[in-house]
Amino acid sequence: MDSAVIVFPGSNREHDIADAVERASGRRPRHVWHAETELPPVDLVLLPGGFAYGDYLRCGAMAARSPVMKAVAEHAAAGRYVLGVCNGFQVLTEAGLLPGALMRNASLKFVCRDVTLKVVEATSAFTHGYDQGAIVTFPVAHAEGNYSADEETLKRLEGDGRVAFRYVDAEGQPVAAASPNGALNNIAGILNERRNVLGMMPHPENRIEPAQGGSDGLTLFESLVKSFG
Repeated sequence: MDSAVIVFPGSNREHDIADAVERASGRRPRHVWHAETELPPVDLVLLPGGFAYGDYLRCGAMAARSPVMKAVAEHAAAGRYVLGVCNGFQVLTEAGLLPGALMRNASLKFVCRDVTLKVVEATSAFTHGYDQGAIVTFPVAHAEGNYSADEETLKRLEGDGRVAFRYVDAEGQPVAAASPNGALNNIAGILNERRNVLGMMPHPENRIEPAQGGSDGLTLFESLVKSFG
């Protein structure tokens, strides 16, 4: 599996996500600067966490208009895979590659802690390594992770099986207290209609080995590798 990590001014998780892909695949992703207008021939494009352009205007708003994003959109339109984590998720919504928006956390505070998630959709290329309904733990680190969308969009996401991850408590229940940000329906990650683009706020790349407290996140990257045989 060949992959590329898009690097914006202010990205800070590009090496973390590259480490996760390399651990799963044995191949190091290429880093592509935001000002480039073309992508190398890759199977997977990754948009990492961080504070692209300092989060000016809205988180991800300026990054979504970077020259490279036209190539990312074409990559997705061709049916190839895109993963956006945290700030990368924000960029994907701002670029129109995923519906909805990421708003300020309900607490109006930056949240950095582990969260419990349920794998809601375990048949996508990103999640098929998990059991349906599996409970996993990833860290979050964001101030704008409160997923919001209109009622019709939420119905489509839920009805089409496009909610990939949901914040839950230790018993697997999507109670309000389980969400670190107040996201509608406790949504932590969603897929596009073609199911080849995933955006998520929690950081699977920071839960890939025992030194990080566990390896629940590695399964996501291994799932992608297996999808390419």
